[in-house]
Amino acid sequence: MSFSSMASAKFLIKKNVSGQYYFVLKAPNGETIATSESYTTKQACKLGIEAVRKYAPIAQEEDLT
Repeated sequence: MSFSSMASAKFLIKKNVSGQYYFVLKAPNGETIATSESYTTKQACKLGIEAVRKYAPIAQEEDLT
């Protein structure tokens, strides 16, 4: 995947029906890649996004099937 296509991926911050925040990671084609847990504050949600940015590149895959 080229950098230019990666640049159009995005995190969307949303609110659920109970008023809590969560984020959705969208691929460049608009497909949902991941949806987060719920957070009580927008700041906590943004910290969740930063954690994904930090740890996803180094995360190991573990198959539990």
